[in-house]
Amino acid sequence: MAPWILLFIAGLFETGWAVGQKYTDGFTRIWPSVWTILALIASMFLLALAVRNLPIGTAYPVWVGIGAIGTAVYGVLFFGESLSPARILFLLLMLVAIIGLKATAAPSAADKTESVVAK
Repeated sequence: MAPWILLFIAGLFETGWAVGQKYTDGFTRIWPSVWTILALIASMFLLALAVRNLPIGTAYPVWVGIGAIGTAVYGVLFFGESLSPARILFLLLMLVAIIGLKATAAPSAADKTESVVAK
């Protein structure tokens, strides 16, 4: 699987374990705790797979950003957290930063292999 897709899925699991902590009640509720820990493991595993072919200085901030934006959006939609104009602005700035990091990343080994095969 392409490293950027792995990284995106890892970011979604990052959101899952971050949000999951809200449901664990300090890891005192068994099933929410189990799902949160599994999401954490999946997130880290997929990140590890992605960084085999992506620069860590790009992949890690993108992964954190996906998780942070996903968690913030989830909080607004499901926990009634505030959505002020300033908060929207800063979430958009994070999104721009994520897109910028991806756009300026050096081609991964997988990208180079695909371009050679295509020729």
